[in-house]
Amino acid sequence: MKKERSRIETKLIHTGEPLPRYGGAVVLPIFQTSTYEFEAETDYHDIKYMRLNNSPNHKALHAKLAALENAEAALVAASGMAAISTTLLTVLNSGEHFLAQNSLYGGTFGLINHDLPNYDITHDVIDVSDPSSWGAALKPNTKAIYVETITNPTLRVGDLEAVVAFAKDHGLVSIIDNTFASPVNFRPAEWGFDLSLHSCSKYLNGHSDIVAGAVIGRAELLEHITHRLNRLGGCLDVHACFLLHRGVKTLALRVARQNENAMAVAEFLEGHPAVSKVNYPGLASHPDAQRAAKLLDGFGGMLSFELAGVDNPAAAGKIIARLELPVVAPSLGGLESLVTVPAMTSHRGLTPEERAKAGIAEGLVRLSVGVEAKEDLIEDLRQALEG
Repeated sequence: MKKERSRIETKLIHTGEPLPRYGGAVVLPIFQTSTYEFEAETDYHDIKYMRLNNSPNHKALHAKLAALENAEAALVAASGMAAISTTLLTVLNSGEHFLAQNSLYGGTFGLINHDLPNYDITHDVIDVSDPSSWGAALKPNTKAIYVETITNPTLRVGDLEAVVAFAKDHGLVSIIDNTFASPVNFRPAEWGFDLSLHSCSKYLNGHSDIVAGAVIGRAELLEHITHRLNRLGGCLDVHACFLLHRGVKTLALRVARQNENAMAVAEFLEGHPAVSKVNYPGLASHPDAQRAAKLLDGFGGMLSFELAGVDNPAAAGKIIARLELPVVAPSLGGLESLVTVPAMTSHRGLTPEERAKAGIAEGLVRLSVGVEAKEDLIEDLRQALEG
């Protein structure tokens, strides 16, 4: 038996690869077939069929993604929102309740506030930095707690250790969106989380050319989520599987560079008079700096900032339009730097009052730092701020 390789850089390349290789191919081929010969499978979910997410392309990804977070199992889906919605609709039944972090990705916010209530699934919002307040939100029908590793777009890092302990004490399923951190910077299963969610469109793929999602965690829960996804039909196309399988292999290289670049950019912005506030967990001034240093292996490639005297999206948009390197686009995690005003894009579905309650200023700028030379990014930001 070959020794299990434990370092993530090696797992990214070798774990989950089929052995023996198909036809000797070093790169896993695309299995562009929806239908497979019946092999007398006794369970519907074991039948080989593309919609059931069990082609060789899917299986290789499942093994690799589970290994990256040292978890028991993994599942890919058609998008990050497919992963999130399927997970919540599996863990929670009609008439049940869950706790949700007070600052979440706009798509998640919309789902839990506008769609889940139609299924009689309710929630209460909690401050993840204040564990003493969570007990008051519990109800007899509370079944889960949902948080983000690093919040979007305010870049807060909650008391994640307390989340796990609270969930265990009260019999809750602990769910965390780990998209911003990636498995390089944080591996939820190692800290006791039941389920980890990803928009693979972001860091895991890293090339801004697919939409995909993933659920990683306890095998028992993943089996139920897989069965629900099979019925809902949110499968990932095999060509997207191929691109994700290829993209994830460079994750450690990309994230190391993005960690370094984002820290340098955050330090520059914090010292510039045109910037009134910088949100980046690697800065000593960040309210969660000590907690982030304990939990995270790196602080990520995401940051956000507020411009002095700018309190509306349109004014912030005019300033970021001066940038030459970052693309003005509402996504993140790619090789190229991307910049956006959340009030105009990712969190546009929230009212100004809802954004304010979540700590999202109307003029807040979110920057996904890429792998360009940090010196060039800083000079570009300087000219935009001073132009």
